[in-house]
Amino acid sequence: MIIGGIGCRRGASAADVTAAIEMAFARTSAAKDRLRAIATAVSKKDEIGIATAAAILGVPLVLLSQRDLQAASERTLTRSARVMELFRVSSIAEAAALAAGGPTARLLGARVTVGSVTCALTETDPAP
Repeated sequence: MIIGGIGCRRGASAADVTAAIEMAFARTSAAKDRLRAIATAVSKKDEIGIATAAAILGVPLVLLSQRDLQAASERTLTRSARVMELFRVSSIAEAAALAAGGPTARLLGARVTVGSVTCALTETDPAP
């Protein structure tokens, strides 16, 4: 099972979100049909581009609390000073994907950026 973590600036388009997800998959050997959810910070709940991308891809949108993101932040590969200053996590995309995937989730690589959107993919075993 793969989860796409998304970070973005305000007003990011659904096209940029889906393009970031596509690019992240292109950098891995994972099959796109294994995507099971898109995850992001609860502070992004009003970002129509993210919600629209999830709907287009037919996967649920998982909104994560600040506490969940911070708990996963130490497992990220990327460190953004700007994101750390604003959100107190090292990478929204990576932390969201890791948090949504749970303790066994592992990043498939560092986040990728398309326009104002970042995406990171995690792989995790499905719940029994």
